[in-house]
Amino acid sequence: MNMEQLYQERLTRYVTALRNEKPDKIPIRPFVAEFTAQYAGLTCQQVAHDYTLAFEAAVKCAREFDWDAVVANMVYVWTGLTQAAGLRYYGIPGIGIPPTVGFNYIEPPEDQAFMRADEYDALIDDPTGFLYNVWLPRVSTEVARPGQPATYRNQIALVKSGMALLAYFHAFGPQVARLRAECGTVSAIAGIFKAPFDIIGDKLRGYVGLTMDMHTQPGKVLQACEALMPHLVHAGLTTADPAKQVPIGFWMHRGCVPFVNPGQFASHYWPTLKPCIEEFWRHGHQTMFYAEGKWDFHLDDFATLPERSILYHVDQGDIFLAHRKLGHKFALSGGIPNTLLSYGHPDEVRARARKVIDEVARDGGYIMDASAIMQDDTRSENLRALTDFTREYGVYSGQPTRALANPPRPCDGAEDVAALPGLTGRPPAHPKPGVCLPWEQKAEELPALTGDPDLLRQVWENVDALGNLYIWQLLLSF
Repeated sequence: MNMEQLYQERLTRYVTALRNEKPDKIPIRPFVAEFTAQYAGLTCQQVAHDYTLAFEAAVKCAREFDWDAVVANMVYVWTGLTQAAGLRYYGIPGIGIPPTVGFNYIEPPEDQAFMRADEYDALIDDPTGFLYNVWLPRVSTEVARPGQPATYRNQIALVKSGMALLAYFHAFGPQVARLRAECGTVSAIAGIFKAPFDIIGDKLRGYVGLTMDMHTQPGKVLQACEALMPHLVHAGLTTADPAKQVPIGFWMHRGCVPFVNPGQFASHYWPTLKPCIEEFWRHGHQTMFYAEGKWDFHLDDFATLPERSILYHVDQGDIFLAHRKLGHKFALSGGIPNTLLSYGHPDEVRARARKVIDEVARDGGYIMDASAIMQDDTRSENLRALTDFTREYGVYSGQPTRALANPPRPCDGAEDVAALPGLTGRPPAHPKPGVCLPWEQKAEELPALTGDPDLLRQVWENVDALGNLYIWQLLLSF
């Protein structure tokens, strides 16, 4: 079998499971991060600092394990970019922390939050402008703050980090193509999204600050979440799979009980999340709910989403409960504890995999994976045991998957997609998502337009969109 045929078989298997249907076998899609470094004989510092090494490690794992899908690079933070931008909120392996420790997020003290409690109106008025004018100078050691003279170092930081982001993102296309051509492996996700509420807690006010704001000014928090919605949806749609086969990655952080109480989830988190997911589905894109932590309390809410619109990944929650609550509508993944893969015995791994397959995967709609992203404490013998057992035991038909030139998409055949409300009917965002400086404003600054105004507008807006991409991806991806 050639690699393209293998790729098509794996893609068909993966997409069939994403549709909550039964393929020939259970697809295997491990989210391996620093594990790839350990397996390839590299350090955490090496794969965080040099993404080409991270790419090589991912390819080595894909080549040597029988996996259907992986992420092109799950060690997603490239410190070359974060250092060029001077981002304050990362602990970088080899700088202040050991080279054998993975990168980590450093939340600032409450009194040093990247957004103050009295700045909600500025964020609501213009989210993109706020990120450039307020957020970026605060999160960066290199970018000048408003009112300060801009030095050579300040100016070059913006240029370097912008060029670095483009270089890094452009490298993913060849990496995905390489996984396909050399390994027959599918790229597991495409695009990125985070809930508006999580963005405020993660990157703006911090968890403590947001918690206090929910008591002192909940109305402003809700307005801010609503203002962020169209911009976050735009970021998700513009980075999603054009073929609409693999899902948008949605990393769920601290919007669940007990980080918030049930009333706050109902008043803020869910009303500003659900329309975003509906909007993705209106455009034919499935969303992967990567439910980090325990989200069992909210399964009934998730069940109100359109059928097949999400893939639900179980981390610390009860995968058997998730199956009972959601399995009739959505595919599931995960449920294999990371502690078991790190500290257990291969026999224990096989026993857990058997239980999950028997109780969750009987009728299809399940993708084998660990509960959380696998770091360098995952034992290779345990991951191989999980892989081999799933391939042997997780067989439905016993017949090989027929390679299809155009495998079905999760959205194919979905009913009433166009009728979903999504973001329809909401006040238009100003400025529009994807825009930094509107053409209408720029045109007023130019001399008389004697040429083709549509051409001028098109070129301006295409380049302006790159400035928008930079700041929103800095917020979401780094």
